Amino acid sequence: MIHNHVFAKLLDLLDVLQARAGTQTRLFGAAASVVALTIILRQLTTKQQKLITDYAKVARKVNDNGLEFDEWDFIIVGGGTAGCVLASRLSEIPNLRVLLIEAGGSSKDVVESRIPSGFLQLFRSPRDYNLYTEPQQHAGNKKKYWPRAKLLGGCKRFSPSKEAQYGAPSDFDEWAEIAGDESWSWTKFSKYFRKFEKYNPDPRFPHVDPLLRGTNGPVEIGYSAHIWPGCKAFVQASMNVGIPFSPDFCTTKGTKGTNKVLTYIDSKSTRVTTESAYLTDDVLARPNLTVVTYARVTKVLFDASSGIPRATGVEFASKSDVGKVGPKFCARATKEVIVSYATVRYTLSNYLPLLSGGAIHSPQILMISGIGPAVQLSRHNIPVVLDAPGIGANLLDHPAVPLRFKQKTGYSFNHLTPYNLRTTCIFMRDLLRYQLWGTGPIASNIGESVAFFRSDDPVLFPPAEHNHDIEDANSGPDAPDIEIIMCTTAVRIHNELLGKTLDAYQMLITLLRPTSKGSLLLKSADPWDNPIMDPSYLETKHDVDVLVRGVRAAFKIAHTAPMPACVTDVNSTHPELDHHFSNLSDGELADVVRDRVETLYHPMGTCAMGPGGVLDSDLRVKGTRGLRVCDASVFPKLVSGHPTGAVIATAEKLADVIKAQYS
Repeated sequence: MIHNHVFAKLLDLLDVLQARAGTQTRLFGAAASVVALTIILRQLTTKQQKLITDYAKVARKVNDNGLEFDEWDFIIVGGGTAGCVLASRLSEIPNLRVLLIEAGGSSKDVVESRIPSGFLQLFRSPRDYNLYTEPQQHAGNKKKYWPRAKLLGGCKRFSPSKEAQYGAPSDFDEWAEIAGDESWSWTKFSKYFRKFEKYNPDPRFPHVDPLLRGTNGPVEIGYSAHIWPGCKAFVQASMNVGIPFSPDFCTTKGTKGTNKVLTYIDSKSTRVTTESAYLTDDVLARPNLTVVTYARVTKVLFDASSGIPRATGVEFASKSDVGKVGPKFCARATKEVIVSYATVRYTLSNYLPLLSGGAIHSPQILMISGIGPAVQLSRHNIPVVLDAPGIGANLLDHPAVPLRFKQKTGYSFNHLTPYNLRTTCIFMRDLLRYQLWGTGPIASNIGESVAFFRSDDPVLFPPAEHNHDIEDANSGPDAPDIEIIMCTTAVRIHNELLGKTLDAYQMLITLLRPTSKGSLLLKSADPWDNPIMDPSYLETKHDVDVLVRGVRAAFKIAHTAPMPACVTDVNSTHPELDHHFSNLSDGELADVVRDRVETLYHPMGTCAMGPGGVLDSDLRVKGTRGLRVCDASVFPKLVSGHPTGAVIATAEKLADVIKAQYS
């Protein structure tokens, strides 16, 4: 029997499809209905998820007579990338009661979050925190949009490239040196990458050695079913300019090289997140695990009677669509609180709160709770529980600059945002193709191929042509500091197409090891106010110089065989494209870099571990008891890759640490 909720899903999907089209016709309506029914009928046998929105089932309302609590062992604040991992792993021990609290809802029923090319539809939607930085003094004085997911599984749902490239081995050796703990070194830490991986071998990529990848983990990784001809030519052109072919970016050999990207995708071409991988129906059915959704933790609670503040629980509430904050609830953690935004989770008998809120919300919730720079807390009349100057400092990000060219493959992706009857029909055809077979352009992850290299590579940048030295900010001699991502289409900014009828592609030149550092500050003591985010993009000359070299390299690749013959229209003079960049000086390119720089969606470092940082090597907040942080904010340095894998591995590692402590 088809239930009412199924028809609701159908109507929601029809709204999504119709929003993609500018012309409504009976043909479109019929086609949309067929595709929508195909999608919905595939979900009819799906079990209902055990997610909680009635907060009285897990906590007690705060009343005028004092605080009332329900108790858990571990409370995980935030159901992001790390939070889902922790909730699943800690609840494997039956006598540990685990509570996970997420500000958003499940992503499993959000169609756009499951389709590889659908992430653009989530930007600036109700499922996005819709954050903006402060005006960037060294980047045109512009505010920069930072999309952050309000969904279980976290910001990986919003990532355009979704690459399973974890970083160079020396990145993690650098972490180990900073933390003073060899367990973070590549030799010791890399086992956690293999633990979470389930690699799906692909006969199109025989160079990958399956013995070097994980095979039994919960997170499926593989190559997308779709390969745009331009991305295949990009790999060959990159090799022709001197960037070596890399059979696998994630082995001891390191990240440098060029190839098609490995992504978080299953055998049916559905995007994989830590929610879908770790919070399966069987996991959610565990009696000792409870997942609360649409609830935001507003404060971590402490007992400071012993002199050292101990995290004892959390306060949380919800907020309606019209901005009305609901009643506050409190839950007690007997062991720990873990901040891992947006998930709250508690483990074992002496709860240690664990924070997994990300580089933005983890420091924010700590400061609002009284853990942070005393001067800043006092400014907002927040009682100081612990003066911790490092919280909110060391804000790092991967800045990226787009380079756009006209393409002549005859294979455009513009119809994925339909604008007339013809493109609507093509989109419906491709959507049906994706739903039935998991193939076609909708199965593309948009950023299909990449090249990793160093800005001091003498082959790419001969000393006779590039006569000034650039500071080496890399973690080791085999670690890259530039990544070029080859994208199947061109956008003006984030999800705004450059032109509906303009067939163009885009390269994203990414700075992997910037020396600029920013900060995160409180705007107010109100947990519902977004914090003040200032990444200080391009503050240092190093960052501008490296990006200029990246632009030079990208332009060279675009004009190296076989690209001019089959991909790049070298004769184009379109004013919005960049075919004239070979005529620009380094100074002029530096101006372009400052004007165009945007985020690659990788903020981290604001609750860093290490001697001068916030956390010890077991991710405990120094100067407290029962409180940990586990997300990208704990990274002391940027990885020269994409951070999702490192976040998952960090959560797997922490789960083992906690189990060993409490077993």
